[in-house]
Amino acid sequence: MARRGASFDSSVSPAARPLAGLPKSEVEARLQAALITRDGGAGAHSIHELWMRGQFAAEIERALAALWERAAASIPDWLPMHYIAWLPTAYEVALQFRAGRKGRANLYLVLLDFSDRRRGPHGVYVGMSHYTPAQRFDQHKAGIHAAGSVLKRGIEVLTGPVLHLQRIARPEAQRLEGELALALADAGILVEGGH
Repeated sequence: MARRGASFDSSVSPAARPLAGLPKSEVEARLQAALITRDGGAGAHSIHELWMRGQFAAEIERALAALWERAAASIPDWLPMHYIAWLPTAYEVALQFRAGRKGRANLYLVLLDFSDRRRGPHGVYVGMSHYTPAQRFDQHKAGIHAAGSVLKRGIEVLTGPVLHLQRIARPEAQRLEGELALALADAGILVEGGH
């Protein structure tokens, strides 16, 4: 847990919330420092912490835009480019799942654009593949064994909530894919996939 003025390893998983013990003012100060020094890792953790605490959407969107403008090259791939109201819920739900065996399969989430639907603006696709989540997303968007919802509506991969569900045994990944999809839907998120 980070203490006031102490540095932390910005490569740590966002699920660990290394800034959770700090007051909001300190997290905001760390975000401003990260913007000045163009430190994508520290900025990502600061934004993530504010997001998990329920910071106003407009403030998160401004912070995301500023960080992506100033430090895009050093931002970890788990920080979304878009504000998603239910991201804290996705973390909470996904962290309930564990895999017991290592392997070559990866669970992945893709942010879907449902702004044209009443339940929008966002949904999520739950998938499983032996490719990395980024590679599989690129395949979907190229039409390679693509799910229609990802091909048509896919915006970006949501890496953070399922970082702990990478490189797991295929039978477990197949089981967890369906269970995670159901749990996310039960939590009120519009879900596609999860076969």
